[in-house]
Amino acid sequence: MSAETAGRPLALTVGEPAGIGPDVTLGAWLRRDRDGVPPFLFVGDSDLLRRRAEVLGLHVPVADCAPGEASGIFARSLPCLAGARKVAGEPGRIAPADSPAVVDSIARAVAFVRSGEAAAVVTNPIQKKALADIGFEHPGHTEYLGQLSAAQFGVEARPVMMLAGPMLRVVPVTIHVPLRAVPDLLTTALIVETARIVAADLATRFGLARPRLALAGLNPHAGEDGMLGSEDGAVVRPAVEILRAEGIDATGPLPADTMFHAAARERYDAALCMYHDQALIPIKTLAFDDAVNVTLGLPFVRTSPDHGTALDIAGTGRARADSLVAALKLAAAMAGREQAA
Repeated sequence: MSAETAGRPLALTVGEPAGIGPDVTLGAWLRRDRDGVPPFLFVGDSDLLRRRAEVLGLHVPVADCAPGEASGIFARSLPCLAGARKVAGEPGRIAPADSPAVVDSIARAVAFVRSGEAAAVVTNPIQKKALADIGFEHPGHTEYLGQLSAAQFGVEARPVMMLAGPMLRVVPVTIHVPLRAVPDLLTTALIVETARIVAADLATRFGLARPRLALAGLNPHAGEDGMLGSEDGAVVRPAVEILRAEGIDATGPLPADTMFHAAARERYDAALCMYHDQALIPIKTLAFDDAVNVTLGLPFVRTSPDHGTALDIAGTGRARADSLVAALKLAAAMAGREQAA
């Protein structure tokens, strides 16, 4: 853990109690010495972890505590927030009554960062449908975190999703929309706004003095001079020109099919892709087990493992903690660099 975050744990949310969040939380704590996992506070029901540890046959001492006590006991016990809402959390079986605790955990984790009791937020995966069923109005974590930024920090944030792995960082400019909707949603202004946020956070939270951004073209061969579509020349290229005029090291539009081999990746620090799969296919190919979901543009650091709730393997011992371990380590490093900056 960096000196800047010493004494302040990461706030780890409960996620979907019926999923693999409890499994990987236990697994991450067990790897604290081997992999240098920074201290975290599980903002959830300690009994959930005790029951899941028993199911998995793991010896993990769990302790209820206040945020300020978490770092001190982390070496010998997995710290859980005292007084957290109780949940059923039966592996693989979602309980609607558990969903309010999931939402509460996210809000309390952000509040701990706002108060200075935690260094950053790390979120376990949620089951979006389960939350929608109780009237949760946001499509997922990212949008809710944007609302919490306004409510708790007084900052109107424009969250940007980045997936980061050991060999590649990618940002989808458009995210969870049908492919046929992408050309209409993609604008020069949207690309420029996204790139500015990426460049700023890469500088303050990743320690890159002058981040290099590579912008993918929308169409095959980046449009082939208009023969395969006009969007690259009419929408993407003007965005690159605006960014370069502002002093941001941006290149593109580049053919997406030649952007992700090893030599090409050495020429940029993050790739901005025009749609979801253009970004996520390469990162999940290169770093399926240890990629991290990072939300840029927030007034606080937030990371998450790059996987879902995996209800089908919860409680089986098959869940791997690699991505959560990477998310915890990256969150601590980002928070430390931000404080230093």
